[in-house]
Amino acid sequence: MKTTRSPLVPTLAALAGVAVLAGCASSPMGGGMAPFSQASLPASIQVPAGNRVAWETVGVGDITYECKDNAGKTEWVFAGPNAVLNDRSGRAVGKYYGPPATWEANDGSKLTATQLAVAPAGEGNLPYQLVKANPAMGSGALTGVTYIQRVALKGGVAPALPCNAGTRGQKATVKYQADYIFWKAA
Repeated sequence: MKTTRSPLVPTLAALAGVAVLAGCASSPMGGGMAPFSQASLPASIQVPAGNRVAWETVGVGDITYECKDNAGKTEWVFAGPNAVLNDRSGRAVGKYYGPPATWEANDGSKLTATQLAVAPAGEGNLPYQLVKANPAMGSGALTGVTYIQRVALKGGVAPALPCNAGTRGQKATVKYQADYIFWKAA
């Protein structure tokens, strides 16, 4: 007796394989992606040995500045971020806001951090940044994070608007994008 194989079987098998791979790539901790390399980053913002990349996100949003007196000058002063954190496939997985600067995953875990270093990231861009994470609140993707790097920056610097006694107290927002790389102890 001759058996015939449905053409649907190979298609279903291929779709199952794609679903498994997609699940790996979209996992909260970024499984399935090529490892992030910090080799091209300034030494001052490189994460110390003994840590591994746990999560890679792309923050897209705004930075708010306020025109105010700062150290005897009237100037635009950083007031806080407001960004959506997306995974590498563009799916929203959290948010970044402040003050204080807070990273929050969609699972409810969140943390603040202490800045350790910054380095220039090109004209018109916020600087690279390395922060040491404070213990996470709640449990989830951010539990156990040791460091966060801000890299791949686009925009975010203070506006080129007048800031003087006449504009003191005004706020302005500027668009920015940055990759936030979350590290955990290896």
